[in-house]
Amino acid sequence: MTYQVRLLPADVTFTATEHESVLQAALNAGIAFPNRCQVGACAMCMCRKLSGEITYQLEPMLTEKEQAQGWMFTCQATAKSDLVLSMD
Repeated sequence: MTYQVRLLPADVTFTATEHESVLQAALNAGIAFPNRCQVGACAMCMCRKLSGEITYQLEPMLTEKEQAQGWMFTCQATAKSDLVLSMD
């Protein structure tokens, strides 16, 4: 499956498959997405999920409160639906 990912506030849209991380999909689309380690340790790729469904192969190093607030590691998350993400 292929999903649309909308990145705010830049209002940029790219596609992601369920077989690639959201970060990798952004980089493949030529988007300069902040990242460093690509394994969920540095938190540079963290952003807030405003809508949509994601999944992780391994549980992220986020507290339940952070997850409830929508924070996610794009380097570890894969899309399970269309997404709206905020870099603010």
